[in-house]
Amino acid sequence: MNLFTQLSLPSGAVIPNRIAKAAMEENMADQNHAPSEDLLRLYKTWAEGEAGLIITGNVMIDARAMTGPGGVVLEDDRYLDRFEAWSKAARSRGAQVWMQINHPGRQMPAGLGQETLAPSAVAIDLGTQSKRFSVPREMTAADIADVEQRFVNAALLAERAGFTGVEIHAAHGYLLSQFLSPITNRRQDQWGGSLENRSRLLIDIVRSMRAVVAPEFAVAVKLNSADFQRGGFSPADAQTVVKMLGALKVDLVELSGGSYEAPAMMGSSRDERTLAREAYFLEFAREIATVAPMPLMVTGGIRRREVAEEVLNSGVDMVGIATALAITPQLPRDWRLGKPSAPRLKPINWKNKPVAAIAHMAAVKYQLSRLANRRPTVPRISPLWALLVSQFDAKRRARQYRNWMRLRASHA
Repeated sequence: MNLFTQLSLPSGAVIPNRIAKAAMEENMADQNHAPSEDLLRLYKTWAEGEAGLIITGNVMIDARAMTGPGGVVLEDDRYLDRFEAWSKAARSRGAQVWMQINHPGRQMPAGLGQETLAPSAVAIDLGTQSKRFSVPREMTAADIADVEQRFVNAALLAERAGFTGVEIHAAHGYLLSQFLSPITNRRQDQWGGSLENRSRLLIDIVRSMRAVVAPEFAVAVKLNSADFQRGGFSPADAQTVVKMLGALKVDLVELSGGSYEAPAMMGSSRDERTLAREAYFLEFAREIATVAPMPLMVTGGIRRREVAEEVLNSGVDMVGIATALAITPQLPRDWRLGKPSAPRLKPINWKNKPVAAIAHMAAVKYQLSRLANRRPTVPRISPLWALLVSQFDAKRRARQYRNWMRLRASHA
C-alpha cells in the first residue's frame, strides 16, 4: 500500500496520507500552562512537513496531575484562544490534528508536590530512581467519576478549539493503562479483577465522549500491545479491549507498549538494522489486526520509508513516527519527493534501561526545543548532555509549576 493514499475513518473524517506525527511530550507550556508561541512554531513546522495526521503531546486533563513540569493543561475555556491558535498552526497544511489527552496516575514526579492517585496504592519500582515518584493513594469512586468527566470535558473543549479529534492515552503506564494492568490494578470492586472490570473506566470514557462530540469528530485510543512485564496487560488482553472499543465506533487505535518500569516504547537504543527491530510493535499489531474493526496505527522506532511501507503491507493502516520527526520534521515530504531520509539519534546502550529511556526522551526534547526556535536539530547530541540539560530545565519548570499551583490555591 502507498504511504500517500488517504485513509477514511469510521467517523467519516479523511486523513490525507498514512503518516502520523505521533505524540511526544514537549513541556512547552506558557506561564498559564496553555500552548506557548514556541509550541505553535513547532507545530507549524510539522504541518509544513506534510504528515497526514498530527497528534499533540500530552495535554493534561487536571492541573493537579501532570506527567511533567511545563505541560499543557486543558480544564476550562479560560485560554481557549491559545488552543485555537495551536490547532490552526497544526492544520495549516491540511492535516488532521488530534489532541492527546492524558492523566499520569502514579507516573507523576514527586517533585511537583501534588498528591498522586492511582487505581491501587502500588508504588513505581525503578530501583534507586523509585524515590522520584510518590506512593499513590487508591482512587475513590468519586475520584474515578471526576477523571471520566475531565476526559470528556477536555474532548469537548478540544473540539471547540478546532482540533479534529482526540486521542485518549491508555498506554505507557499512565492512569488508564494502570487500570488495565493487573500489576497496578489490585481493586476488588467494579473497576478491578476481570479484564471487563479493569477496562471499565476506558470504555465508559469512550462511550460518554462519543455521545457528546460531533459525529465527525475523531475519537482514538492509544493502547499498549503489552506491558512487557510478567503478569501485566498481555497481547491477548489488548485484542479483547480492541474488540470492545470497536463496538463503540472508535476511529483508530494506536498500538505501542511499555511503561516507565519497562520502557519498551523507548526503543531507539536497539539495533535497528532489521525491520523487526525497527518497527518493534509490528508483530503484536499483526495479531491484533485480525480482530480490529477499526484502523490500527503502529508507533515505535520507524525511521525508514521501506519499513513504513512494510508496516502498511502487514495490514496496519497508519504509521506513527515520533523521534524521526523530531530530527527531520519534513520527513513525509522528503519521502514523497523520493529522498532517502532515515534520521536517527545517537544510540544509547546504557545498562540501566529506565535511565536510558529518560535520556532518550531528553535527547528528543532537545531537538524539539531547537525546532521551536527555528534552529537546526543536532541528532548526534550526547545523551548525557541532553539529560543534564533536561534535568536542569525540569527543576526550573517544577519550581514555576509549584508557584503556579500555590497561586491558584490562593485564588480558589
